[in-house]
Amino acid sequence: MSHADTALLVIDVQESFRHRSYWQNDDLPDFVDRLQSLIDGAKARGIPVIQVFHVDGDEDFSLASGYVRKLEEITLEADAIFHKSRHSALVGTGLDVWLVENGIRKLIVSGIRTEQCCETTTRHASDLGYDVDYVTEATLTFPMTHASGTVFSADDIKKRTELVLTGRFARIATVDDALAAATIGSAA
Repeated sequence: MSHADTALLVIDVQESFRHRSYWQNDDLPDFVDRLQSLIDGAKARGIPVIQVFHVDGDEDFSLASGYVRKLEEITLEADAIFHKSRHSALVGTGLDVWLVENGIRKLIVSGIRTEQCCETTTRHASDLGYDVDYVTEATLTFPMTHASGTVFSADDIKKRTELVLTGRFARIATVDDALAAATIGSAA
């Protein structure tokens, strides 16, 4: 069964990040496990999987770098691929047109970085009228240091992202929740 109006967005899950100074492997195994389960579950349900890559003039994010390719640990054959140069995957990529042409009204969001491109795309999608399941466990981020010197862990950042998105811009969902909702929707 498939949920004909749902698509999975896999945002910026690319080798570029592995070359950044803030990259850490600490949360990588859990992220890879959860994201792969989400991708496999979407494919099994006939949900299109959309891969979005960030591309810009930065050395690690330029097409010439060779790093703008899927993260090695992930197995993914995307139904469509888009390149973005902004935080939202819906700005200047053609993704918005693809979604409308394919009758998509609900998005499942996953990817790298939790609080940046994943959150921005979620807010933008919600403002455009899409229903959004934000699958935090299938997002990855890294610790950040505030100007005050306070260090926010990846877990702190994920909690903050859930706090500001839930009930306003998205439903916070686990992999199983998102896939179950897609399955229920297809039976209706």
